[in-house]
Amino acid sequence: MESASEMVAFPLLPTPIESNYRACTIPYRFPSDNPRKPTPTELSWIDLFLNSIPSFKKRAESDPTVPDAPIKADKFAQRYAEILEDFKKDPESHGGPPDCIVVEENAKAISLFADVVLLNDSIEDGGKRLESLVRGIFAGNIFDLGSAQQN
Repeated sequence: MESASEMVAFPLLPTPIESNYRACTIPYRFPSDNPRKPTPTELSWIDLFLNSIPSFKKRAESDPTVPDAPIKADKFAQRYAEILEDFKKDPESHGGPPDCIVVEENAKAISLFADVVLLNDSIEDGGKRLESLVRGIFAGNIFDLGSAQQN
């Protein structure tokens, strides 16, 4: 049953999600695609990651628990940019198309699913259970929500 209540923005997001995020269910690579040539969607993701490097570097530089954090952050930024540029030239340049990472992440996530369901089922307060579920849903998209935006 659909609620007649007015829709409101999720309060933990700095801006309403629909203003800067569009979900996409289109696969970024098809079996018929040339594995040595990036698809337009892959190029968009690579550019998004490249645009995120300054914020990753800044966060890493400020880590007080890492000796020589600024030096290590700089090395990371340089190496990560090189790898991403390599992917632009040849998606298989570092062990194969990036979708192999997604397959591995999905396998890990699926192995944890039953425990997560049991954990949420054990929360007796309905509001807290709902909050836990929503936080869990957004946890899967934290990177997307925090990545550099392309214009």
